[in-house]
Amino acid sequence: MQIPLSHLDELLLLARRRFLRESGLGFGSLALAALLGRETLADTSTNPAAISLPHHAPKAKRVIWLFMTGAPSQVDTWDYKPELQARHGQPLPDADKKIGFFETTGTCLASPFKWAQYGQSGTWASDLFPHLSQHVDSMTFIHSCHMKANNHAPASMELMCGLNRPGMPSMGAWLDYGLGTMNENLPSFVVMHEKKPRGDDQIWSAGFLPKSHQALAIDARRKETIDNLVRRSGQTADAQRAELDLLHALNTEHALSRPTQPDLPARLASFELAYRMQSAAPEATNLSQESNIIHELYGTQDAKCQVFARQCLTARRLLERGVRFIQIFAGRGAGGDGSVDDVPWDGHNNIETNHRECGLATDRPAAALLSDLKSRGMLDDTLVIWGGEFGRTSDSQGSVGRDHNPSGFTIWMAGGGVKGGYHYGATDPFGYKAVEKKVHVNDLHATLLHLLGIDHESLTYRHNGRNFRLTDVGGSVIHDIIA
Repeated sequence: MQIPLSHLDELLLLARRRFLRESGLGFGSLALAALLGRETLADTSTNPAAISLPHHAPKAKRVIWLFMTGAPSQVDTWDYKPELQARHGQPLPDADKKIGFFETTGTCLASPFKWAQYGQSGTWASDLFPHLSQHVDSMTFIHSCHMKANNHAPASMELMCGLNRPGMPSMGAWLDYGLGTMNENLPSFVVMHEKKPRGDDQIWSAGFLPKSHQALAIDARRKETIDNLVRRSGQTADAQRAELDLLHALNTEHALSRPTQPDLPARLASFELAYRMQSAAPEATNLSQESNIIHELYGTQDAKCQVFARQCLTARRLLERGVRFIQIFAGRGAGGDGSVDDVPWDGHNNIETNHRECGLATDRPAAALLSDLKSRGMLDDTLVIWGGEFGRTSDSQGSVGRDHNPSGFTIWMAGGGVKGGYHYGATDPFGYKAVEKKVHVNDLHATLLHLLGIDHESLTYRHNGRNFRLTDVGGSVIHDIIA
């Protein structure tokens, strides 16, 4: 089909408006409008929900989730249990040897780490965190988290998507769908990893949402931070823009004749976003612009933690430039004891050697991120989350290891409207199971959405004849932790 170039602008304008009117994308039209043109953010005549987002004044504008892949042991990190220390080698009361993925001994395993109290809050922390422990008065600790899944991939899906089955949208995709972007030249949802964690792309999938809400995944091992952003050799900027305009017109006409194919709008959006990212993304990820003081703070030259340090520093730069939701997955090279493919924080064989190495790989950069955000006035409206996909057993696996434990673990948050130096919920005296003010992932998600100004019951998407939401059919906001 031949399209006169003189009519191109008119065709593009009409196509955009027709797309928003007829595509039935719901909230996705918000993001689509921002990505495909500079028209108003939302057409409220065809998307009534757009006028009500956010539902209330948000306390947080952006989120960074430091995902400790492999699952840190709560009783070796932030949940001090004197009773477990005193009963080392004795039977663990009510032990369930099958609570994890393997079989445990039923015998108490004391934490091999030294513990002390920090801050005005007197928060207990192990010596794995000499840097993060200096920030406990900025953190809210949720000690009563629990999950259903007891293995890495399904538990990671449950924690990120609200349900532990494939095909569900992740939290980052839901946020992009509901709130759109704060910078049209960068994606609003970014994932960083060093090798993919178990669960792979499903952990940050857009699921059944339009694919324009999919994360940009950045692999720390690659020389090019982001793939396929470099213009073809010999191609001028004007030539590339003209080529994209023509491609956009052709693809728009194609998509309009196929309204039942929701991925076509995402394909259109991806071309335009990639074009704008050619200048914005390299600048945002260029760490050479940072001072030596900042590099020293994060430890980007420290072999023990440099990968995670560079990820945290890159994340801060992206947050500054309007990226709304970032997840950093601790890489497989961050620590390991020779078991289970050296997944970090997965101390089946030896909890001490595994967790010690993981602490060295992540503590300094994570603490630097908190300090850096605070110094720039960003911590107040940036929610930082730290935690793994579940916890670990209070009894031993073998002699000095710990198995998976979905029945009780700790996640902490800082900034973004949560209380500082605050502890919510509790596990039993051995740190084995959540017993007080239990928090399910649906409750966690409801709270995070609330901090971002969203009523979790109202953020829905119609799929297969029913309205879905991130919190499924559950979830209660944990108001006690909100400042």
